[in-house]
Amino acid sequence: MFQDRQDAARQLASRLAHLRGQHPLILAVPRGAVPMGAILAEALDGDLDVVLVRKLGAPGNPEYAIGAVDEAGHVTLNPDVAGRIDPAYLAAETAHQLAVMTERRAQYGAPRIDPAGRVVVVVDDGVATGSTLIAALQAVRARKPARLVVAVGVAPPDAVRRLKAYADEVVSVLVPDDFYAVGQFYRDFGQVEDDEVTALLGAGRKRSPA
Repeated sequence: MFQDRQDAARQLASRLAHLRGQHPLILAVPRGAVPMGAILAEALDGDLDVVLVRKLGAPGNPEYAIGAVDEAGHVTLNPDVAGRIDPAYLAAETAHQLAVMTERRAQYGAPRIDPAGRVVVVVDDGVATGSTLIAALQAVRARKPARLVVAVGVAPPDAVRRLKAYADEVVSVLVPDDFYAVGQFYRDFGQVEDDEVTALLGAGRKRSPA
């Protein structure tokens, strides 16, 4: 059990200490992981940015993820729904989520930091199925980082196994068998707002060398 996201980030930083000196690029999954990413970037002397991915909600049940889409428009569908979703619905849902990401990127300011040739750490507060994070990893891998690391506070064993196929290293502080939801493992799991994300990213860019 973590006290909060900051607690989880400090524990992750200790497990990623071997990356200090390699000036890693920390890519946080907004919004919840951005405070964690800020702590990791400072602890590891790295740069901070976000990797934007959005889950694709199921018809009639938007909270249930049928897959995810990245900023480039690449769609990853869960294996159990592939071929069963109406193409027109999928196109509309994808377009909607791409519009949300475009708006978020503009709101957060500054262009993306190029991960090419960098040691990249993709961080999230926790993972359930891993589908959204896998979409993020595929998007980053396509831009040819030197090494791709996943750092999460908590993930069930099956999600960790899935993630290992998409990253060079997977670090999860907690890997519980009795996993129900990410928030189950945080005493304080309050929502992170967009203005906090913008402030943290701005502070990180000022701290990073030109």
